[in-house]
Amino acid sequence: MSLAHPAKGKVLRVEGDVIVFRPSNSTYELALKSPGYSGPVDEPVELVIRGNARKAYTVPSGGLFVSPIMGPPKVLQGRVRDVGDGEITLNCGVVFNITLSNEPGAIEMANGPIAVNGLVNVILLAGASAELATQPAAAAV
Repeated sequence: MSLAHPAKGKVLRVEGDVIVFRPSNSTYELALKSPGYSGPVDEPVELVIRGNARKAYTVPSGGLFVSPIMGPPKVLQGRVRDVGDGEITLNCGVVFNITLSNEPGAIEMANGPIAVNGLVNVILLAGASAELATQPAAAAV
């Protein structure tokens, strides 16, 4: 079963198959693939953000971040919220659900194993995506 922890924020705009998402309490504007997105725009929303790791490192210290702050995410660093089979959920100021690579050398654990509350740095493959976590509530009649 895939990890599916949601991120809160607002979709600022839809640009073809890409949405621009501003996570709550941030100035990030993340460009995420979301073909056929039909959810709310400029209203609070919960999205499940997914990405595939090219490389993941356990690190001893540092902050939580997404780089760059505008555009498609390329580098993440954050605290592990959940660990699944070949997957992690990372809180890096915004919640990402990451599929780890099974290529040799793609995961470096010089600072211990990947574990809940551990700090991990991830280099993403292109194409992070987002989908609605839940359907918007129906309007009251």
